[in-house]
Amino acid sequence: MTDHSPSELAPDDVALIARWRGGEERAATLLVERHAQGIARFVASLGERDDVEEVVQDTFVRAFGSLDSFRGESTFRTWLLTIARNLLRDRQRGRNRAKLHVEIQDGDIVSSSDALEGTVAAETEQRLRAAVETLSPMQRSIFTLRVTEGLSYKEIAIAVGSTEGAARVHYHNAMRAIREKIDE
Repeated sequence: MTDHSPSELAPDDVALIARWRGGEERAATLLVERHAQGIARFVASLGERDDVEEVVQDTFVRAFGSLDSFRGESTFRTWLLTIARNLLRDRQRGRNRAKLHVEIQDGDIVSSSDALEGTVAAETEQRLRAAVETLSPMQRSIFTLRVTEGLSYKEIAIAVGSTEGAARVHYHNAMRAIREKIDE
């Protein structure tokens, strides 16, 4: 058997949840492997820098501890993102943090071996980072969930505690603001 990513071979989340409820520990591991990176990106997009892994772990601990409350009205990923958002909100209240910050990792930017293209890419990255930093926390979250995670507006609305229409408006406003900043 060749080595594939968990999402290529793994059964869907509902089946894995059923297997875990049936006592199969490996099913929980597969769910974590499938969703941990996306949750980590979301947590980082909300401004968490130091304890991303801890928040991801706490998200899964809380999720598996309350899996009976998961009714399947949203996707499992959306439910996890909602848990992560609530955990962060609790942590931020505890720290009295007023401002959130998003960091775009070097690996998130496409680069080229050509020196000129590399220079242009670095300049574009700098402008993109600056533009994303000017977004409101809500716009930043929605932008990240849409662009990085590829979530639908409905899933985003659930994850950020908003409506689908508001998520669309925030996303489009974020895109407009980013375009304006990059074009300056």
